[in-house]
Amino acid sequence: MPKMKTHRGAAKRFKITGTGKLRRRQVNMNHILEKKPSKRTRRLKAEVGLAPGDEARMNRMLGRR
Repeated sequence: MPKMKTHRGAAKRFKITGTGKLRRRQVNMNHILEKKPSKRTRRLKAEVGLAPGDEARMNRMLGRR
């Protein structure tokens, strides 16, 4: 059986930490920031962890496990 290919779209969007957890960019922090309140942009983080329910599917897409 051939090797599983990595889903390239997922590989560009998710990062694997040193401990093996998955990180993703938070939505609403990319553009059109001028009209969003400063309070909201401060609250948003650049990178957040992945939801536990999505982790198994993303690991498969990234060719892990």
